[in-house]
Amino acid sequence: MLNETLISLFKRDLNKVIEELNLYQSESNIWKVEGSVSNSAGNLALHLIGNLKTYIGKEIGGVAYVRNRDLEFADKNVPRDKLIADLKDTIAIIKDSLKSVSDEDLKKEYPLLVLGKKTSTEYFLVHLATHLNYHLGQINYHRRLVEK
Repeated sequence: MLNETLISLFKRDLNKVIEELNLYQSESNIWKVEGSVSNSAGNLALHLIGNLKTYIGKEIGGVAYVRNRDLEFADKNVPRDKLIADLKDTIAIIKDSLKSVSDEDLKKEYPLLVLGKKTSTEYFLVHLATHLNYHLGQINYHRRLVEK
């Protein structure tokens, strides 16, 4: 079933975000911005946490969560350990939220209008997985840029 594949991919890629954060030699570099790169790895991690806890945890899993998207990009110097704990919590929320989603549920319309048009839940979950992977690549690039 697709939900099992999605759980596996979200888990894999969120664990890769954790690996990237752990590879920073200096924790302060997680929050550094340089050149035309305007988002730090820390802010991208906060953004992924907020995005996934909202669109999967809250909307599909019924998890009580209030997102502050502006803070995802404005907050600074959250300790690496806190980011990692929140990413691990996000993995657990995704697993719990998606484990009972059926193929029939995936074909239903996603409950929120997010991308400017109505989509199926299946389409939107695949979008979220690719969105995560896009930001994972940015975090990897950021790390290599600031820790030359």
